[in-house]
Amino acid sequence: MFISNAYAQAAPAAADTSLMGNLSTFLPLILMFVVMYFLMIRPQQKRAKEQKTMMDALAKGDEVVTAGGILGKVVKVNESYVTIDISANTPIVVQKSSITTLLPKDTLKSL
Repeated sequence: MFISNAYAQAAPAAADTSLMGNLSTFLPLILMFVVMYFLMIRPQQKRAKEQKTMMDALAKGDEVVTAGGILGKVVKVNESYVTIDISANTPIVVQKSSITTLLPKDTLKSL
C-alpha cells in the first residue's frame, strides 16, 4: 500500500570512451581558451612589453605624459624615479611606472 513495486530496469548504455567522444567533450573549453588567449592575454602581454621598453628608453629631454595626465619634460632619470619639469623651474618626481606616453619632440612648445 505505501511501498511501490520495484521493477527491473534496462542496463544503461555504454559510455563513449573513444578519443573522439572525449575530444568533443573538451573541444568547447579548448576553443574558449584559445579565443581568450588571442583576444585578451596576448594583446595585454604585448602592451606590457612595449611599456617596459619605453620606460627603459627614457632619457633626459624626453617629453612625457603621466598616468595623472601631467605633461612635462624629463630632467633626470633614476632606476625607479623620474624627475619631470612641468613648467619653468617646477620639477616633480614621479615613479617610472606612472609614465604612460612618450610624446614626439617639441610637442610641449606647441601647447
